[in-house]
Amino acid sequence: MTMRQVAVIGSSQATEEEYDVAYRLGRLIAKHGWVVVSGGRTGVMEAVSRGAVEEGGLTVGILTTYTGEDANPYVKVRINTGMNWNRNPLVVASGEFVVAVGGRYGTLTEIGYALVLGKTVIGFKTHPVEGVENHADLENFLRRVEEELVSR
Repeated sequence: MTMRQVAVIGSSQATEEEYDVAYRLGRLIAKHGWVVVSGGRTGVMEAVSRGAVEEGGLTVGILTTYTGEDANPYVKVRINTGMNWNRNPLVVASGEFVVAVGGRYGTLTEIGYALVLGKTVIGFKTHPVEGVENHADLENFLRRVEEELVSR
């Protein structure tokens, strides 16, 4: 059985809203049996991993260090790269599609890599970049992600 993977990107310094959205997103992804791949750190990455784990899902963190000490407690599979932010293309390349929640410059680079790779990028209040399906309404955002999970 091949496990399906979705890459979730967003800031390590998430707002309360971003954390809540990412948590709900993680639960939704796990409910559909997909693996969450993220940068494995704090903020959005922690929230999506926590939601997935609490729903019984599997989480993968592609980490910045060689030792994995930067992993949040909800990362079940640690990929220790020692690449710092140069790991960003690995995160987005690992998902069949990419979901962005908010984000700063690191998220912006990941969006760029995802678009270069031809990935579908669905965003919640993320960078207004051509090619990103950006949503400001939580229910519409979650519905769109669920459509993508089901249709693939």
